[in-house]
Amino acid sequence: MDGGTIWLSITGLVAGFFGGLLGIGGSIVMIPAMTELMGPQPHLFQAAALLVNFFVAAPSAVQHARAGALDFRVARAIVPAAIVAAVCGVLCSDWSVFRGENRAYLTGIFGLFLLIVAIREIGRLFKSGAKDGNVSDAQSDQPVVSLFRGALLVGLPTGFVSGFLGVGGGVLAVPLQRRLLGLPTRTAIANSSLMIVGLSLVGASVKHWTIWRHHTELTLTDPARLAAFLISTAILGAWIGSRLTHRLPVRTVRLVFAGLLVVAGVRMVSRVVG
Repeated sequence: MDGGTIWLSITGLVAGFFGGLLGIGGSIVMIPAMTELMGPQPHLFQAAALLVNFFVAAPSAVQHARAGALDFRVARAIVPAAIVAAVCGVLCSDWSVFRGENRAYLTGIFGLFLLIVAIREIGRLFKSGAKDGNVSDAQSDQPVVSLFRGALLVGLPTGFVSGFLGVGGGVLAVPLQRRLLGLPTRTAIANSSLMIVGLSLVGASVKHWTIWRHHTELTLTDPARLAAFLISTAILGAWIGSRLTHRLPVRTVRLVFAGLLVVAGVRMVSRVVG
């Protein structure tokens, strides 16, 4: 096993851990790491990450279901809207402005997205003051709104970002469910994991279709080969992270996670503007 393969395996483990712990797919760890290892190849990395996201989210969703955290009534409303939006997002990411040499623009946009997520995460941590409770204990005091609005305001933006950037979408789905649907964090994370299962399958399928149509420098097997190095350790990481969701004080984990996002975001943006 060469050094690159070892680092890809470590990347899968870390991405799976944060994916399971925080209800995200893991792409916001995988794509920056692969960019560092292999250079900017956003279409390849998105397709591979979406494949891995399924294997990260599926065991997490099972763990959350066993813990009784899933709200299937909400999930039935937001998941279909997210899937439709994900297809639109993938197709937008394949516009000619993001192909060939211009594909680096997607890398820069992804970096900006990471910085926005990191700033939001840090702000949320400091706003919570000195609290360091279990993530499953955090409750939202927002009123419950209609599930139709939830589908529009949670499902659609989550799905579009997932398809456009190749991410699971949990970094949007979790806070939006808390704010707009009044769900506790534990339930929002569980619903997000279930949503990512559907988003990753549909997103990966459409992304592979765009690769076949417009990206002759890649083959349809390239994303699968790359994903194979990540999946096994990602599954392990997701299993560990999803179990710790219901018992681990995560303030410190979230702070470390936000720090990683800042570093990765700066690095990815610098590849475009540097």
